[in-house]
Amino acid sequence: MTAALPGAEVTGARILSADGDGRFDSAVASLADGRELAIRVADDDETARELAGEALALRALTAGARAMLPFRAPEYIGETRLGDARALVTELLPGFQIEAAMVPGGRGAAESMGAAIAAVHALPTSVVRGAGLITRSAEESRDELARLVDSAASTGRVPARLTVRWREAVADDDLWRFESTVVLGGVQATSFIFRDDPELGPEVTGVIGWHSLSVGDPAVDLSWLSAAPDASADVHASYARAADRVPDPALEVRARLLAELEFARWLVHGDSLRRPDIVDDAAALLEALADGLHDDDLGVIASRSEGVDSALDALDRVPASTLSGVDTSMQTDAYNPNELWRDEDADGDSTSDLSDAAADAAHRLQVGGLETEDLTSVRSAASDDRASADRAPADRATDASRDDDGDRDRGSQRAGTTDAGSPEDEAQRAARAALQRWKSSDSE
Repeated sequence: MTAALPGAEVTGARILSADGDGRFDSAVASLADGRELAIRVADDDETARELAGEALALRALTAGARAMLPFRAPEYIGETRLGDARALVTELLPGFQIEAAMVPGGRGAAESMGAAIAAVHALPTSVVRGAGLITRSAEESRDELARLVDSAASTGRVPARLTVRWREAVADDDLWRFESTVVLGGVQATSFIFRDDPELGPEVTGVIGWHSLSVGDPAVDLSWLSAAPDASADVHASYARAADRVPDPALEVRARLLAELEFARWLVHGDSLRRPDIVDDAAALLEALADGLHDDDLGVIASRSEGVDSALDALDRVPASTLSGVDTSMQTDAYNPNELWRDEDADGDSTSDLSDAAADAAHRLQVGGLETEDLTSVRSAASDDRASADRAPADRATDASRDDDGDRDRGSQRAGTTDAGSPEDEAQRAARAALQRWKSSDSE
């Protein structure tokens, strides 16, 4: 800790992740000056590259760039090593988070999220280019997706109707006339930190998860809305009002297309690792998605106002209770909610700086775009969702707040009922549950 922040006087520490649930080993350190810092330690090469990308991105956010944002981004404090593992120290942002399925429509959270995304997209592209991070033109973004579709199709495990649908979308010139912007590259609902305003409702006060900062298709930061049916329209509307660019009529279409292609990305990932279990799971998810398509969805995507018709479109009928119940109270992808408030000393030796990780982070952005998580458990989970269509399961939303002494209370509420549906509804339900589990697998 002191190697990353020389002269710091640490007065306390508590563990934030354990038991393998978090993607990092993480802790919070309390300093004598009242600040609290988050320390994340990489468990493997993938998480080490993610930390390197986060460090590059946070350092790219100069004081001028941060002044343009209506919310806070974590301050970069420093980098060090704990044993052989890389570690990143950043500012801890106070507030609470909301799961995608629980984001309400109307003013408050949804509108604040849309405005926050628009603010990121309004940053000068020089912020990214000056840091040597990845930039993609509209045509390069299109070509990347074309390669993804071809790679997925070459496995022989993608339903023909999905391959046709995706290739038609990629070939539709109208979809790809957009202006590339600064993007976070992997926004999730839990990327947003809120405080509760008595009059306006939840307001975004911070954004976390900057490791994929780049220039590219703005739709990538809106694809998560396929898992937020209640808030999707209001987030899009708020984003459109706040955006300072020429309107992009195909934005929502591409966002939904990108959400579907996450399943293809998972399939290609499994195939490249020669993991039959991952390939089989991905194929099952794609079959569920294809089964949820409407009969008239197989033609060229022609309607720009309605977006990409797919199983995801009809999923607003699926109760949120079918989605994964993940405790997101005051956590980032580093935090394990089961250990979030347990006081414990954080020990470890510090050594060297991590500036040599820049090349790894750049390579990750080039080949990945959105990072891939282990989804080997999703197939069985999707089957469980279909089997439980006649039950009334529960969904969970959790928040946490901090009082003046730095203590936090956690609370959750459960709600949601569902009725039995048709086989098409069940397929749609399974597809949505699978998507939410993947999109929230790193805090999720």
